[in-house]
Amino acid sequence: MSGLPFELLLALRYLRPKRTFVSVITLISVLGVTLGVAVLIIVISVMSGFDRQLHDKILGFNTHLKVLPREGFTGEHQRLMGILKTNPLVKATAPFVLGRVLVETPSRDGKGRVDTPYLRGIDPLLETNITVVPESIISGTFEVRNRGLLIGSEFARSMGLDVGDVLTIYSPEELKKIREQQRKGGEPTTVRPPDEYEVRGIFDVGYYEYNMSMIMTSLEDAQELYLLEDNVHGLLVMLHDPDQAAVVQGQLERVLGPDYRLITWMEENAGIINALVVEKNVMFYLLFFIMLVAALCILSALITFVVQKTREIGVLKALGATDTQVGLLFLSQGGFVGVAGVVAGFGLGMLALAYRNEFLHLMNRITGFELFPRSVYNFVELPALIIPRDVILICGSALVICILGGVIPAWRAARLKPVEALRHE
Repeated sequence: MSGLPFELLLALRYLRPKRTFVSVITLISVLGVTLGVAVLIIVISVMSGFDRQLHDKILGFNTHLKVLPREGFTGEHQRLMGILKTNPLVKATAPFVLGRVLVETPSRDGKGRVDTPYLRGIDPLLETNITVVPESIISGTFEVRNRGLLIGSEFARSMGLDVGDVLTIYSPEELKKIREQQRKGGEPTTVRPPDEYEVRGIFDVGYYEYNMSMIMTSLEDAQELYLLEDNVHGLLVMLHDPDQAAVVQGQLERVLGPDYRLITWMEENAGIINALVVEKNVMFYLLFFIMLVAALCILSALITFVVQKTREIGVLKALGATDTQVGLLFLSQGGFVGVAGVVAGFGLGMLALAYRNEFLHLMNRITGFELFPRSVYNFVELPALIIPRDVILICGSALVICILGGVIPAWRAARLKPVEALRHE
């Protein structure tokens, strides 16, 4: 300690708690900086975790690009797949049929359950290169041929289905025929009966919405349901790098021409992705005011301290202390408060993130209801992603604000005249 400049030694000495009003304000300032840094680290890390897991879940089930014909469906998907594979950024492609269907469970006690999930027709040989569904089967097998069906875990739970059960699927095209014939006053004699599909597997891709609203069958069966013959609704495209989706979109649009439109995964999920970005930024700016309040506490404490130590400042200047040294004395106090608050806040934030899910489960048991419902947030546990850049920005900005909080008191102390300071009562 003896090797430190005297202004730093005095700053540390003055920060020692002496049960005065100034020491209480200093303690409050340290706690304010600690809470501000900790809460900002926790919130920003959780929001970043949401963003990362959302991207992983979306890209695990959906592809990076979708090629859709402007006329509604296409019969030249084999030729299109050959064209798409010539692009070096394209990893895999597969045709698909996608649309809502009306499904009904077998009648038990005279009551069958009805829902309208999305049905996707897939080629099982190509699906392993497109989505994570083949690796996400938690019950049964990945088998969709001959009217086999894959359903999500939440859909199976809500409908009371298990592997081996039968699900009746009503063809959308046949339902349109019924409506048209009823409108004309005729009997729907030409409408074929609904198809029965067997549940072969139940998947869990880790995202509530997909587990709840998506079922899968073979491409051939889906084409039959939609009366497409050999046509499909479009093509799924998987890239080596999902961040290059916009670049590949422009390249393929020039190759495929105006008869086809391409949708990237960012465009398809723009609503929720943009919402997360906005929420993260808003949270940062709102919670940043906690540290501004702490800086005001530092300002108040140091101004009071300057008034109390006016005679000591006069003695220091009379003994040869320069204006710069006196100013650094009070700037150092703000810096020490900032360093203590930032270090404590960083430790508290890391500790809270490490045990975030344990704390969440404890609060669920205490309150008696789910604080983090899967149906709303689509995740089972609270995600978190610690980005060093964000942590450095939070800690660095907190330290700068604390130092700036001591600028005005330091400037006022440095401008005191020795004679006037020594006369101070």
